[in-house]
Amino acid sequence: MIAYDLQCTHGHTFEGWFDDADAFADQQGRGLVACPVCGDATVTRIPSTFAIRGTPAPAGDGTPSGELAQIGRRIAGFIREHFDDVGSGFAAEALKMHYGVTEPRNIRGVSTPEEERTLREEGVDFLKFPVPAPPETDA
Repeated sequence: MIAYDLQCTHGHTFEGWFDDADAFADQQGRGLVACPVCGDATVTRIPSTFAIRGTPAPAGDGTPSGELAQIGRRIAGFIREHFDDVGSGFAAEALKMHYGVTEPRNIRGVSTPEEERTLREEGVDFLKFPVPAPPETDA
């Protein structure tokens, strides 16, 4: 399987999974690849925003994957420290802020794919970032 980052002529970006490059070309040529937001079938590949190293190295060992793991932990720590955890109420709270019912603030939580679709349809910007549990501390 191969995943491609794709974009329609309206600027919507999305991901598509294919058996291989030939399968993508075949499906695209037959108009079977379409934007999930607007249905536009004029879709092009765009550069991917990430890369995966074949063999992960231990975290903190100075290798690129170790450095990435450290950056990921720092980002997760920042999010835990500076964003209010609203848990499963994320979508509802984001909509309240979007419509001015509550004051805007940094929030984090969880949402279902259906809730995420609603947020996109309502024009609410959000970023999905997996935040692992904080490291255990010996007290």
